[in-house]
Amino acid sequence: MTLAVLLSGQGGQHPGMFDLTADWPAAAPVFAAAERILGSDARKLVRAPGADLHGNRTGQILCCVAALAGWTVVEAARPARVIVAGYSIGDLAAWGCAGRFDAETILRLAAIRAEAMDAAGGAGAGLAGIRGLPLAAVETLAGRHGCHLAIRNASDSGVVGGPSPALEQLCEDARAAGAAKAVILAVRTPSHTPLLREASQSFENALAEEQLQRPARAAPRLISGLDGDPVFDGRAGLVKLARQISQTIDWAACLEACQEYGSDTVLELGPGHALATMARDAIPGARIHALDEFRSAAGVVDWLKAS
Repeated sequence: MTLAVLLSGQGGQHPGMFDLTADWPAAAPVFAAAERILGSDARKLVRAPGADLHGNRTGQILCCVAALAGWTVVEAARPARVIVAGYSIGDLAAWGCAGRFDAETILRLAAIRAEAMDAAGGAGAGLAGIRGLPLAAVETLAGRHGCHLAIRNASDSGVVGGPSPALEQLCEDARAAGAAKAVILAVRTPSHTPLLREASQSFENALAEEQLQRPARAAPRLISGLDGDPVFDGRAGLVKLARQISQTIDWAACLEACQEYGSDTVLELGPGHALATMARDAIPGARIHALDEFRSAAGVVDWLKAS
């Protein structure tokens, strides 16, 4: 088996996002670290009445908690050959799965990242997802409305960032042009656009102060979420990790990298199943699931061991 582990971005947070890992013993240190960063137990926070799971700081931390807790389930299956790639904030979580930073450092950096993005982006901006139009047409529409292409998901699927009123009109125009889907996403910052250049620089400065760990020999191959290239030089990889905050990310290239690595099994860790859905189109023939699709952590381990 060659396993591709995909780490979710923001937008899919939900009250049951820790159902499989809440009582998984190996994930306990991840939840303990999260409590020190969040100030409350993430497992209780997501179920609290009226909890804002989509605030940028909280959302980014929760996505990293989900990824790192899920990774402890993958480790229990001891897969021999693994590639790991993260989508947006999932790109940061990937550095934890790949053994470059410990869980507490990843979660602390998630908070720093979100705070830098909030300071640079301000209020009244976000992201919209558009599917069913060629990316060139999406990019043209974005420019017409003062927005920017944020993510390349596939040849006919992308994410656009910009001011919220402009995104509303852009979605309307995209649907009129024949888009199968054009919706505002549950993300309150124009991630991966030039509007966040200051956040990229701030986060790059923060990353430069961190000490990288030497990954274990069995650590997975780490893929840059910016362009799908393998990360061999850690410091160069951290520069990309910072710059993806304000540059268009090429998720389609990340999925191509997983396919080229020979991935025949794919597991998405994190809230939702958007990446698993995209992987089914990009990696035909692979066995693909999201963690959210299982009923127990033990069931995930059994599935991986049987692959």
